[in-house]
Amino acid sequence: MSSRKERSSRITEDEINDLILKLHPLLPDSSSRCNTKVSATKILKETCNYLKRLHKEVDDLSERLSQLLASGNVDEDTIRALLRR
Repeated sequence: MSSRKERSSRITEDEINDLILKLHPLLPDSSSRCNTKVSATKILKETCNYLKRLHKEVDDLSERLSQLLASGNVDEDTIRALLRR
C-alpha cells in the first residue's frame, strides 16, 4: 500500500515542465521573450538569479532601514520613500 501512495505522490515530468513554464512570466523582462521558446534550464537559472537579487535587495533595504532607525532621523515620509525604491 505504501508503494502505491509513493507513486501517486511523485511529480511527473509534465508537471515539472508546467511549473517551470509558469515561472517564466514571473521573471523580469520575460514579456519581451514570451513568444520565444526558452529552455527549462535557462528558466530555472534565471529564476535562481532573480531570487538571489531580490534577497540581496531585501537585505540592502533592511540595512538602510536599520541605519535610519538608529540615526533617529526617521519620519513616515522617509520610510515610504525607502520602500518605494
